[in-house]
Amino acid sequence: MNTTVLVPAAGMGRRMGAAINKQYLELGGRPILARTLELFQQHPAISRIYPIIPADEIPFFTNEILPQLDLPKLAGIIPGGKERQDSVRNGLQQLRLSGTASDSVVLVHDGVRPLLNPELITILVELAVLKGGAVVGVPVKDTIKEVENGLILGTPDRRRLWQVQTPQAFRFDILWKAYQKAAEDDFCGTDDASLVERLGLSVAMVEGDYRNIKITTPEDLLIAEALLTLGRKK
Repeated sequence: MNTTVLVPAAGMGRRMGAAINKQYLELGGRPILARTLELFQQHPAISRIYPIIPADEIPFFTNEILPQLDLPKLAGIIPGGKERQDSVRNGLQQLRLSGTASDSVVLVHDGVRPLLNPELITILVELAVLKGGAVVGVPVKDTIKEVENGLILGTPDRRRLWQVQTPQAFRFDILWKAYQKAAEDDFCGTDDASLVERLGLSVAMVEGDYRNIKITTPEDLLIAEALLTLGRKK
């Protein structure tokens, strides 16, 4: 079975305040995106890798990032869209045009999550085959408040709240249908699972790792550096 990963890396990274986009910043001496792509190159369950890059950055990615990598599984580079959802849809359209089987598994993983535990990839792929879709996440640690206009409306039960991460894995036909429905309804979701949920389908949750952070701010980069250093010492 072919298992494909789409890696959206089209964010502008305005909160990072750097001269280049966040996915190209160095983590432990390597570009963040390079580390992310290598995770999937090294995993035996992954057959194809498609990074999704802003169209005007594809030459930079091709000339500056790819030469640092050994990526035999790279199947193509997909131009990103205006929003993340547009980017992923571009990726799914490419898979559809390439004849991807309806029961193939597709993972979507943020390009700026380079500290993913590879064991989670195996679990997600297996669950996507069995249940149609699965995502990784962690239980929230803090009390969460629902707020409107500066006033607290309520306090949800923390025991039921999870912080969703990526990868998110689905059978291709399910994810394609979810994205098509969202486009028809002009609906913009906060993640891939939210689009699948709109179809009335259940999505499995896999408990992940708090190390699997999304690097979006300078503080995140410092934390990632510390986690990377800690991992090397083990």
